[in-house]
Amino acid sequence: MKKILRRLSKVGDSSQYQPLHQNTKPTTGYCRWRSTRVPSGHVPVYVGDDKEEPMERFVIKAELLSQPAFAELLSQVADEFGYNHSGALRIPCSVSVFEQFISRAAYEAGQQ
Repeated sequence: MKKILRRLSKVGDSSQYQPLHQNTKPTTGYCRWRSTRVPSGHVPVYVGDDKEEPMERFVIKAELLSQPAFAELLSQVADEFGYNHSGALRIPCSVSVFEQFISRAAYEAGQQ
């Protein structure tokens, strides 16, 4: 797990995505980050449905990955895209649904 987190945290910003302004939401366990630098203990995630909305880059706390709901989401993504995927983690869902999901996962983790 540590190797995966280390690898994901070193992934740079892809040129096909537009950087976002910093919009920190400390109580929800994630933030939107303009910088390509990922803070220690965090993982970059691209969220969005390429067909309906552009992908947005989020930086989430790595500890949220251990939440059962998040593990289920990652399992569904792996079923759809497979495990042999290089680059940043991509989750094909609407940004608003992902924000609600992360807020709930952070709440369940006792971060709120």
